[in-house]
Amino acid sequence: MFKKLALLSCLAIATACSTVPITGRRQLSLVSDSEVIGLAAQQYQQVLDTSKVVNSGTQAAMVKRVGQRIQTAVETYFRQQNQSQQLEGYQWVFNLIQDDSQQNAWCMPGGKVVVYTGILPITQDENGLAVVMGHEIAHAVAKHGSERMSQGLVQQLGGQALGVALSGNSAMTQQVAAQAFGIGSQLGLLRYGRNQESEADHLGLIFMAMAGYDPKGAIEFWQRMDARENQASPPEFLSTHPSNGTRIADIQRELPQALKYYKPR
Repeated sequence: MFKKLALLSCLAIATACSTVPITGRRQLSLVSDSEVIGLAAQQYQQVLDTSKVVNSGTQAAMVKRVGQRIQTAVETYFRQQNQSQQLEGYQWVFNLIQDDSQQNAWCMPGGKVVVYTGILPITQDENGLAVVMGHEIAHAVAKHGSERMSQGLVQQLGGQALGVALSGNSAMTQQVAAQAFGIGSQLGLLRYGRNQESEADHLGLIFMAMAGYDPKGAIEFWQRMDARENQASPPEFLSTHPSNGTRIADIQRELPQALKYYKPR
């Protein structure tokens, strides 16, 4: 029985792969898009129900405007690649949440975006906001959430139980997605997270450029972010994100490709 389960697990891992757009990287994908998008929609609504959503004003309008332009760029890119099916189930929503302590934004699978007011002094203008939203939307369309959940299934359950976990038991999938990782596996996932962050930077540059925003603004944004962060941040090898210096250097290297897509509006 053990050998049978192990074989099923190996076959599942070997065949359950997808490809990230633009970079072409192969990624593990053990959870269906529909299930991930469904879970994300529930969590997104919970956030909105417990937060102060800004529904009017110039800042809220800017968040929606930038989001819709990047949405159009993403949909255009996938259509040009004959991959529009990769966005099936997406119902884009862009919300600004009043919380000046949060210098953050995120996008859940399915196109559910939140921007916190605390990030706006750092973005400074619409182009700076496009850097942030392009990056966060890139996480979603690159299916990084599904990839992390798939990695969690493999690490938490082990090879012999993976076949059972993939048999359609969504309760098990949800449980694994929510569990915290022990320190032994956590360091591995931190490195994994940094790779995803760098990939989202790369895709985000392309999408913001296609939306008519100057990708060179990404360097200025991360320089401003670096100036704001305190010196007590953890060393890069213990962080889920690349250091700002690494990030800026990577963006500078990727700018020539992004600028090919840039048409100012």
